[in-house]
Amino acid sequence: MPTTNLEPDDINRIIQMAWEDRTAFDAIKAQFGLSESDVIKLMRGNLKRSSFTLWRARVTGRKTKHLALRPVGMTRFKSRDQKG
Repeated sequence: MPTTNLEPDDINRIIQMAWEDRTAFDAIKAQFGLSESDVIKLMRGNLKRSSFTLWRARVTGRKTKHLALRPVGMTRFKSRDQKG
């Protein structure tokens, strides 16, 4: 799904998920069909430059953002704002 076809509420949710430390890029891909590079493009286009720079520094190499790098036993995280 290209980022141009997303509703504003979806964009806001993706940004929120991307900022969460324990929400993996794989979860965003499963829910919205966006790859990690798509999420990076979306964040670059929707955040202030300084916010984007902080976010990139925060997630680069972070094990919790990549399911394959997560420690054994780390389970799925569910945000307080997530329904269901």
